[in-house]
Amino acid sequence: MVMVDRLIEIVDKTTVTAFLIREDNVFCEHGEFREPGLIENMAQTAAAGVGAKPGNSAGQAPLGFIGGIRNLIITGFPKVGQEIITRVTVMHEVFDATIVQGEVFLDDKLIAGCELKIFLIKN
Repeated sequence: MVMVDRLIEIVDKTTVTAFLIREDNVFCEHGEFREPGLIENMAQTAAAGVGAKPGNSAGQAPLGFIGGIRNLIITGFPKVGQEIITRVTVMHEVFDATIVQGEVFLDDKLIAGCELKIFLIKN
């Protein structure tokens, strides 16, 4: 399942992506993109940033999994047909674990944010 449509920019340790909410998305319920989708979108934005780093094979995002979520705040849910913009900033990297701060925006308004601990699977 892909929760990122396009990479907008990567500057230093920050990655920004866009994602259009579609009706057939597994995380949509009653026309809204719900909590698991917002979290997965932040995680995939982090992976997109890693995949775009120089030296990464073919620019593909690595496989990984979410190892922890802290300070999750959600103040709104995007509706089908709306586009969200997600910004993820790497706070720390230790071995295979990366700690990021994620933020999801709808119409320039912050609607979700959290700290994620992500473990990447090395080939």
